[in-house]
Amino acid sequence: MSAPFVAPMIGNLQSVDIAYLRAHPEHLPTFLTHQRIRETPVHGGSIASASRLTLDDGNSVFTKTWPEGSQAPDGYFAAEAAGLRWLAEVEQGADTPEVIVAMPNLIALEWIDESTPTPASARRFGAALARTHAASADRFGAPWPGFIGSLPLDNTPSDGPWSAWFGARRLRPYLHMSVSRGAVGDDDAARIEDLIKNLGRYAGPADLEPPARLHGDLWPGNVMWTGETAVMIDPAAHGGHRESDIAQLHLFGGVPYLDELIAGYQDEHPLTDGWRERLPLHQLHLLLVHTALFGGSYRDALMSAVSATVGV
Repeated sequence: MSAPFVAPMIGNLQSVDIAYLRAHPEHLPTFLTHQRIRETPVHGGSIASASRLTLDDGNSVFTKTWPEGSQAPDGYFAAEAAGLRWLAEVEQGADTPEVIVAMPNLIALEWIDESTPTPASARRFGAALARTHAASADRFGAPWPGFIGSLPLDNTPSDGPWSAWFGARRLRPYLHMSVSRGAVGDDDAARIEDLIKNLGRYAGPADLEPPARLHGDLWPGNVMWTGETAVMIDPAAHGGHRESDIAQLHLFGGVPYLDELIAGYQDEHPLTDGWRERLPLHQLHLLLVHTALFGGSYRDALMSAVSATVGV
């Protein structure tokens, strides 16, 4: 008979610091269960529960855990960890928090102290985001199954073209979900289906761009400002079209100093002519995710983007 599991040196015998967690990430749930680490609930977990953990060395980490009594979807936190690590590979790219622990029902990340954005920090972030995009991806999609919010994200790798992949993997699945929950009616759905069939026309010359390394869910709430620049959090990372990240930054009022951000981006990796006119096209994915998750309150924004895309 095997010996029962014994928690690793609970109490004052073991100093729990960043170095220890990096070396022994599997011990974090035990330390939490035994209240060996000070845990303070914080905002930031619309799906999972979020906490700040204060360690013995004075450092903090940000954790998200799946609600007790239920199981996170298979691969949920693994997808977030894989995306953050992939984005972090880019030299001088946009910052992301370090992944310290990634387990089936928990992820622990570097703690980020927020500050007030400035025009200079927005410009630096724009340039760094351009370098991330320019690092590219092998194909559209990703090697891991994805999630966006609590919904699955089909990352099956594809050689494109982008418009065909975007319609099949990023629009149609969430259109079907939105119709199923009554957030999008039959007439609206028919208009969106017609748009999907003609995506290559609306994408224009940008359809020929190679896959970029995307955050994938870069609405303003997933940008944390740090004084010098900004940090991207909660990615749905994959290979896609760089205009999609740019378009999402414009949603829901846009990030602060958006013009400065775009100027920094353009200095580093200029966008293809006509990109502003294509913003509504690239916003369709996230807007359909919102109608699929939250219902008809996002229907008007969705259909406005449809009308802007087709020029009606």
